Amino acid sequence: MSSEHIMILGVGCTLFSDEGFGVRVVETLEERYAFPDNVSIVDGGVLGTNLLGVISQADQLIVVDAIRNKGEPGSLYRLEGDAIPERIRLKNSIHQVDFLEALTLCQALDKVPQTVIVGIEPEDIETLCVELTPTTLTKVDPVIDMVLAELDRLGVTYSKRI
Repeated sequence: MSSEHIMILGVGCTLFSDEGFGVRVVETLEERYAFPDNVSIVDGGVLGTNLLGVISQADQLIVVDAIRNKGEPGSLYRLEGDAIPERIRLKNSIHQVDFLEALTLCQALDKVPQTVIVGIEPEDIETLCVELTPTTLTKVDPVIDMVLAELDRLGVTYSKRI
């Protein structure tokens, strides 16, 4: 088992339909699974650069978010390394730009976590609604599987709640 601090961070605004996808996924993940003490589940909402103190504590960071990539709604994405800044800059949401700035500011603290972003092409991030669209709702489980695959890759043992 890994002793590194691993953080699963859901970001997005739950007031705008699919924009809240990342938060909804981590809520569901926490309801269904139990994790060891070195894994933290964080609802990052739209805190952007205010997350600096939180994310700088992680050695490994798994971010869950809606990712606008001009693809078909429901398309799944996994981003890491140089692909992260490029894709986030293409987003139409302020919180993604702030999140990228927070990751960049981690360099000043000399504590940049290894980061992977998993997510989905949203169908609707503009409608004021606390529910995910049907297309996006069907992708919660596949994205949870993606997060669990990242944990498996990191050697983390977890269990399904009864």
